[in-house]
Amino acid sequence: MQRAAATVRHLLVRRDFRRLLATRLCAQFGDGVLQAALAGTVLFNPQRAADPVDVAAGFAVLLLPYSLVGPFAGVWLDRWSRRQVLLHANVVRAGLVAVLAALTAAGVDGGPFYLTGLAVFSVNRFILSALSAALPHTTDAPSLVSANALSTTAGSVATVVGAAATVALLPLAGTGDTAYAVVTLAAALPYLAAAGVVTGLGRPELGPDHTARSALLSAREVLAGMVAGARHLRAHRPAVAALGVITVHRLCFGLLTLMTLLLFRNTFDAWGPVPGGLAGLGVVVAAGAVGTLLAALVTPRMVRRLGAPRWIVLQLAGGGVLLVALGLPFRPPTAVLTGLVLAFVGQAVKICVDTTLQAVDDDFRGRVFAVYDMLVNVSYVLALVAGAFLLPESGISSPVLLAVGALYLLAALGYGVDSYGSRGRIHSAQATMRPISEPQAGPSSRNRRTG
Repeated sequence: MQRAAATVRHLLVRRDFRRLLATRLCAQFGDGVLQAALAGTVLFNPQRAADPVDVAAGFAVLLLPYSLVGPFAGVWLDRWSRRQVLLHANVVRAGLVAVLAALTAAGVDGGPFYLTGLAVFSVNRFILSALSAALPHTTDAPSLVSANALSTTAGSVATVVGAAATVALLPLAGTGDTAYAVVTLAAALPYLAAAGVVTGLGRPELGPDHTARSALLSAREVLAGMVAGARHLRAHRPAVAALGVITVHRLCFGLLTLMTLLLFRNTFDAWGPVPGGLAGLGVVVAAGAVGTLLAALVTPRMVRRLGAPRWIVLQLAGGGVLLVALGLPFRPPTAVLTGLVLAFVGQAVKICVDTTLQAVDDDFRGRVFAVYDMLVNVSYVLALVAGAFLLPESGISSPVLLAVGALYLLAALGYGVDSYGSRGRIHSAQATMRPISEPQAGPSSRNRRTG
């Protein structure tokens, strides 16, 4: 602990690192506020009646086009001043949030509402990618792993805090479209604060080192790069197996996400320390954050002891059994525990998958992670769409829960056979696993390498 504290002090000595960290904290706190406000607007607003199909359609509109922004974001961030990206993107996002709040107050839903939300999330892609791409300019190379761990973990905590604060304050704002519009508008304040903080840095301080290159890039060139990345992946069996595992997890995660939303919206009342409604959903989110952090701390040690293949198989098999056992009672306390287990399993597997993919050739790494990003988002949306037609509005469905458990067990079996059939040669740097992983840096940090 003392050594870690010394590393943190070393990082915080630099003014540029402190400013970039403060920018991230403000921006991701605003993300938490906005996410909680949108969840309340769509799912828990008595003036709106969203059924499972509406929820799935909303996610599809927000995430599928968002997946197409990633490859372009990574390329452009190597051509534009990242300080300017952080400044202007946060201001633009604050303006879009104001539009979203106005639509909410007017009771507008459907296309205009979701398209505005899509614009907000697309700008968010640039902000998170710019934060990750700029980080190496604010610390020395030996401290980069610690800098990533501190920044991304602190950003994740800021998002949870923002969401929790919003859930706590919603009862004071009241109910209905006007109340949710006010809360949505509040997200613009931390975005503007993030823009203000980053102005303290000089325009060239965050890179890129060479900004004279053209920012123009054709869609055909991006598509060709994605195809080349997919071909490179096909030649690396461990990477393909890792992507298969994470795809199964995201499918299961999507089904359980929709199930949990419906349970707390339509079925669960307060049960002991777990409240019902949006507040109860906030408890599940908090439990998921705890599970993510625990997995980040435990996984490196377990991988060193067991190896990545055994750890992945253990997570998939154990997770499949635990999620069914905890989920079948369909009670708020067990739903909270399910959220913790699901987050732990997902993060533990993700650390190993990311490490496996990082072992591909550097010339293809950005494109491989772009394929990864698209696959993760598309599988998540497909699961939500499937859940919209499989789940009743109550969210209670034993067959769907059993199917999730079966998918995890089948993934464990398939991955185990594939890994040990090839003598478990997973391309992972097990000896140098990070002491703290990067919970939310996934797509955003990867995209800066695209192109």
